[in-house]
Amino acid sequence: MAVVALAQGMAAAHGSREAWRAAAVGACRALGGSFAALSVWERELGRLKVLVNVGELAEGEEEFPEDESYPVHQFAEITEFLHERWAAGGGEPDAWVETAEGPAAGRRPGYCHQRVAALRRRGRGCCVVAPIVLHGRAWGELYVARPVGEPVFERADADFATVLAAVVAAGIAQTERLEEARRLAFTDALTGLANRRAVDVRLEQAIERHRGDGAVVSLVVCDLNGLKRVNDTHGHAAGDRLLERFGSVLSLCGAMLPGALAARLGGDEFCLLAVGPPADQVVKAAGELCRRAAELELGDGVACGVASTEDPIGPVRSARRLFRLADAAQYRAKAERATRPVVAGRAGPDDPVVRLADEPSQEADGERRRFRGRHAP
Repeated sequence: MAVVALAQGMAAAHGSREAWRAAAVGACRALGGSFAALSVWERELGRLKVLVNVGELAEGEEEFPEDESYPVHQFAEITEFLHERWAAGGGEPDAWVETAEGPAAGRRPGYCHQRVAALRRRGRGCCVVAPIVLHGRAWGELYVARPVGEPVFERADADFATVLAAVVAAGIAQTERLEEARRLAFTDALTGLANRRAVDVRLEQAIERHRGDGAVVSLVVCDLNGLKRVNDTHGHAAGDRLLERFGSVLSLCGAMLPGALAARLGGDEFCLLAVGPPADQVVKAAGELCRRAAELELGDGVACGVASTEDPIGPVRSARRLFRLADAAQYRAKAERATRPVVAGRAGPDDPVVRLADEPSQEADGERRRFRGRHAP
């Protein structure tokens, strides 16, 4: 039942952090421990990084530590595991036991005693350490401890911990697959930016926050000029390169706005969604975007529209309204061939009046029909 409970806990988790915690909690309960940790081997740094601590935490320990890690060369048993010498036998590595008093059942001779010192320092009497193997490679370890005075782990506990580590590995693999599927579902395949679905979700959340605490929500909608000409003249491979390069420029300018989401809506349409930064800061980033886009090889710049809840655009009670205002400003910029952003609620760069209606100007209406279905929530 303990194995089933651990597997179910990991399966019900939403995201890696919840899965790590479920793994540690499940193993701690299954082995009758008072403390458990899950750690991953960071190969490029040569260290074992603690992902989560649960149970009775000692001084200085945190549930999700920012930087609790240990150089693997200090732990002979980890080094042997990471060298994957066990793989030659066709099986997987066994768990072992350490005690604050020294050697214990299941502990291989010749290992150093860094763990013994750690047990004493943290007031724990014993621990069982189970290596985790993922996709046939050393991944990390599961660690469960008991306090001084509690029964010491035995060989049977180490064998059980080996089984639990295999269940944890399966749970981690499933979590990684699900997160990759979620990532792909919200990512544009060509540019690597967020896609329209991601924008819809984030914008709804942003407007909800705006209604709750008045947070400034700003949306930059832009249309890459000249893509059809590039496709017709130089081929679609060149058009794709232009889209990728503009995506990089968009991402770079989005970095000027803390937490901004850079996305490709589809075709030649892109956007930036910012929550928090003042409208002027967003307009400045949009201006930089226009400047950099004009310098791209093959392209003809970008038509850029901005709408922000901080500007005089009336109440924004829905994501749809903010999107349509930014979209209308973008179509105005395209119709006027503006080289700077057109901002809803403000005088335009070359015209004293900017249309605030939800629909774009009549001259852009025909072109807009192509996108109406995609823009509707």
